[in-house]
Amino acid sequence: MKKEHITSIGGQAILEGVMMRGPFKTAMSVRKPDGEIETKVDENGTKTRAKFFRLPIVRGCVNFVDSLVIGMKALMFSAEFIDLEEEEESESKFDRWLEEKFGDKIKDVVIYFSIFLSIILSVGLFILLPTVVTRGLEWLFAMTPLAGMAGTKVFTSVCEGIVRMVIFLGYMALVSQMSDIKRVFEYHGAEHKTIACYENGDELTVENVRKYTRFHPRCGTNFLLFVMIISIILFSVLPRTGIFLRLLMRLALLPVVAGLSYEVIKLAGRHQKGCVKAMTKPGLWLQRLTTREPDDTQIEVAIASMNAVIPENSEDDKW
Repeated sequence: MKKEHITSIGGQAILEGVMMRGPFKTAMSVRKPDGEIETKVDENGTKTRAKFFRLPIVRGCVNFVDSLVIGMKALMFSAEFIDLEEEEESESKFDRWLEEKFGDKIKDVVIYFSIFLSIILSVGLFILLPTVVTRGLEWLFAMTPLAGMAGTKVFTSVCEGIVRMVIFLGYMALVSQMSDIKRVFEYHGAEHKTIACYENGDELTVENVRKYTRFHPRCGTNFLLFVMIISIILFSVLPRTGIFLRLLMRLALLPVVAGLSYEVIKLAGRHQKGCVKAMTKPGLWLQRLTTREPDDTQIEVAIASMNAVIPENSEDDKW
């Protein structure tokens, strides 16, 4: 009987490929237009962080930021191999200015600016917008016979939670229908199936990987769902104040939300029984939107990326 090995190795689907992040190495494997698999392997400092950055809650914030940086670098690496039609375009003044100003560092500038922009958009869409919409609903209900209810903290908490979840689920459903994203979601499925195969002790072959589920309890989709749920719970205990103070308090709590969400998903990854297993069910259902069944060529790419980060000592990648 094979012994299950819950691994800390995680990944991300990228353009025509998969990024895997192990305890010592990060690998990015991409299927090139000529059919070959290109794999790039980098050392990472996950195991050598200072003790403070490995403390509960703190490690969640650190991992969240680190994942954004590594994920963006992986996406840019994969974009280099996309077979796009070349267009004859003259270099703009802005392009020339960027090259003169930043030189070889232009890629890092683009990466960190993209991360900054994505954080701003995410916070605005999933944290600030629900707060503003809820304040508008309070104002509308205040002019109705339900004015007494609209003035309560319970109404604010419930209303904001519902609005936040509707925006989140609506966004996920909309994105999942985009044709280009569907192929990325197939690689997402390949990543999950490959990790599941490794955790169950099977040899990493296409045939073995194919039989495993594309749904995984440690998926980033689950993490985002936990962020939504934990933010609803934490924000519900905040005092009912004016709109600007509400926004500031929610922004201040974001690191706590990220840290707690990481601890919850770490618990879910270790224990898939009882109430913990029940907690991950909604996230697994949501993965029906964010993953697709991969074909054999996509599984091959995921296996190539996974093999590159598996440590020699199996104890090193224990979750």
